[in-house]
Amino acid sequence: MQLIEPILADAAEITALRRQIHAHPELRFEEFQTSELVAKNLEKWAIPIHRGLGGTGVVGTITGKTNHTQRAIGLRADMDALPIQETNAFAHASKNTGKMHACGHDGHTATLLAAAKYLSQHRDFDGTVYLIFQPAEEGGGGARRMIEEGIFTLFPMDAVFGLHNWPGMKLGQFGMRAGAQMASSNEFTIDIVGKGAHAALPHNGIDPVMIAVNLAQALQTILTRNKNPIDSAVLSITQIHAGEADNVIPNTAMLNGTVRTFTLEVLDMIESRMRDITSGIASAFGAQIEFNFHRNYPPTINSSKEANFCADVARSIVGDQNVFDNIEPTMGAEDFSYFLMEKPGCYVFAGNGDGTHRSAGHGLGPCNLHNSSYDFNDDLIPLGATYWVRLVQNWFAKTQ
Repeated sequence: MQLIEPILADAAEITALRRQIHAHPELRFEEFQTSELVAKNLEKWAIPIHRGLGGTGVVGTITGKTNHTQRAIGLRADMDALPIQETNAFAHASKNTGKMHACGHDGHTATLLAAAKYLSQHRDFDGTVYLIFQPAEEGGGGARRMIEEGIFTLFPMDAVFGLHNWPGMKLGQFGMRAGAQMASSNEFTIDIVGKGAHAALPHNGIDPVMIAVNLAQALQTILTRNKNPIDSAVLSITQIHAGEADNVIPNTAMLNGTVRTFTLEVLDMIESRMRDITSGIASAFGAQIEFNFHRNYPPTINSSKEANFCADVARSIVGDQNVFDNIEPTMGAEDFSYFLMEKPGCYVFAGNGDGTHRSAGHGLGPCNLHNSSYDFNDDLIPLGATYWVRLVQNWFAKTQ
């Protein structure tokens, strides 16, 4: 790996910051201490900052030694933690009950800080870099809120880039793809109101349990009979709630679940057919059914030019054999998708390893995202920071 020496020299300092953030996790829109730490360090490195976008967001601005091109790009790191009780017992484990950096946002923040320090000290590029420290990726739509509050007006940029650690991928490997890399995330709730009765006299009632069973089966036909088999989608019913007694047909039943797609067109079709089927079954059974569909995050779609560019940047650091530029997409979701709906850009995965990096005292679970035994791989910090710096240098050199 071709790592930048000054970044390697700062690795211990930045690792300490990462572990400080890990030990004091904050949930979405509550990242007050984390944003203060970010702002304090950016100011220490003479980087002008803007605070308050998305509530706790921080944006730093670094202008190169020259700015003849008048071009700018954004680099984004997320800051929030998850409502998980950490089972690790090492020294930097969470001190906040029920809160944990189980997705590596502490590492993403530290990695961008490492790159910020180098870029501020060297400024060996022609243009402007905006450092986006974003709140509330975990279900809060912090990216969308920053957009609504004018990030691209206040900080006009030509492209925006993101990076996420990826457990199971070896340290020193990168993955990305042009097009959809992550799916949309959506939730639905179906409330059924029937008519309760004695279980021995079902003809006196309208059974919401049987309606729920029919709905569960009918909704799956959307994927098998309405969706083009070439398109990918998931419709998972994850909860069915009804009844309290063996001999009573209840009045109500409820189904909850999630829908994931890689395109908005497929998502539109699935939501429309769910409404039609729900309405039809309600009529057929003589029941009342309320259908609610909530769209969380759109699919994360990388633009081709930027995806190819990021692959080249990664190759220059880790070699061709360690860059997978057509990585298999995942049905996980990410609110960086909102940025990519507004600007060209690319979201890449960087290998976090198999968990053997974890300090003694880690939990017995796997080192997977959203797992109580997870921990970010600190060896990824200098690699990720080198990637950010080379991206900046190559972008502006390429676009002169």
